[in-house]
Amino acid sequence: MAPFRSHPFEALSDGDKLKEECGIFGVVGVADASNFVALGLHALQHRGQEAGGIVCYDPDHGFNSARRFGYVRDNFTKADVMDTLPGSLAIGHVRYSTAGSKGATAIRDVQPFFGEFSMGGCAIAHNGNLTNAAALRRELIERGSIFQSSSDSECIIHLMARSIQKNLSERIKDALRRVEGAFSVVAMTRTKLIGVRDPLGVRPLVLGRVGDTGWALSSETCGLDIIGAEFVREIEPGEMVVIEGNKVESTRPFTPAKPRFCIFENVYFSRPDSIIGGRSVYETRRQIGVELAREAPVDADLVCPVPDSGTPAAIGFSQESGIPYAMGIIRNQYMGRTFIEPTDHIRNMGVRLKLNVNRALIKGKRVILVDDSVVRGTTSRKIKDMILEAGAAEVHFRIASPPTAWPCFYGVDTPERSKLLAATMSEDEMRDWIGVDSLKFISLDGLYRAAGEAQGRDPSNPRFCDACFSGDYPVAPSDKIEEGFEMKAAE
Repeated sequence: MAPFRSHPFEALSDGDKLKEECGIFGVVGVADASNFVALGLHALQHRGQEAGGIVCYDPDHGFNSARRFGYVRDNFTKADVMDTLPGSLAIGHVRYSTAGSKGATAIRDVQPFFGEFSMGGCAIAHNGNLTNAAALRRELIERGSIFQSSSDSECIIHLMARSIQKNLSERIKDALRRVEGAFSVVAMTRTKLIGVRDPLGVRPLVLGRVGDTGWALSSETCGLDIIGAEFVREIEPGEMVVIEGNKVESTRPFTPAKPRFCIFENVYFSRPDSIIGGRSVYETRRQIGVELAREAPVDADLVCPVPDSGTPAAIGFSQESGIPYAMGIIRNQYMGRTFIEPTDHIRNMGVRLKLNVNRALIKGKRVILVDDSVVRGTTSRKIKDMILEAGAAEVHFRIASPPTAWPCFYGVDTPERSKLLAATMSEDEMRDWIGVDSLKFISLDGLYRAAGEAQGRDPSNPRFCDACFSGDYPVAPSDKIEEGFEMKAAE
């Protein structure tokens, strides 16, 4: 049974979607930098809706911070908050918890984290997940560290405190050399904005130019767009950039590795108007639909997306198949927070609070529904029921990702493996359990082709991290293995 929530409009069905951990953003060299950061975080809100925070520095006021639960628009648009965040240097973070006190976040868990060192203060915002955080935390506590949060990211601050390096940039390098897993980091000192990606480049980070004097770091290019910044380039896997004044210094502090960018960023996490690897996310998703139509054609009357994440793939499927595209499901655009106390009847409405079927369009039609993924399968069943109740003659699901059969340990909120539908059922069994006329997923090779790899996936040297589909983990999740997680046997 789904966990009880305090109100009925907090996406009751979203337990059946994978969620990104967070978005990070930083700006230096502009007046009122915190306002720019708030705008950037607003553009990155899809990466985390649980909470947000901003840390800034001003020579007259020192470091200041604000952390709040809820949406950026509800907190960081208020003058009484933003007036407390002066200065030309600031970083921020939006959170969806995947580690620590997931589902019961305390304000102390909200990033950015701040530490005061002998050479000055430093704040850090982290996107990703550290797979050796439990072991590091035990070691640090045994050596006297006192943790203030349940977040794996706080380990970075404590590792910095134990470094013997003489400046904060070098201490960040020292700390990040000790951690395993996935990390894109935006950090700040009194004078510097710093960006780092792990050697595999699992999570995104981009650099932008703000006017003539400023620079910005963002999880995605859509964060640069909202502040009118010029996209300069991606921070490369294993790269660290230190921005001070008008100078951007780049170093490579880690042992080189073959990049494994998260392929699910292309499928679902990133906004469709962002650019990844020089390629439009929207175009990749549209091409996924094209590949799906080639791999799994079906006779039908309409191609309908499951809003909104299935929309580009549905457009591609329609264009390739020649079957008309239609908005058979309408999303309620005003799903926000409310103070209504839910009754059992309201809670049981599930996806109906979010989605409604366009009955006049659907009745009597053979419908292809295109969605981004199937995780637990519960939402797919509810949507199928809604479509049939509206009078559809047939319901066919086409899924814009391969079956999600393995949990992610690199910064994505994934159920344990036993709760992933594809880990316990074949494709035919999933079709029967969901109760649709047909169910087909894009192949892993098809997904790679859609993402620009014409020959598909090279098993000996895959370009992306696709562990959630393949079980091929580029970094062994040591904490989870210690807890009993069994890796996929080598083929």
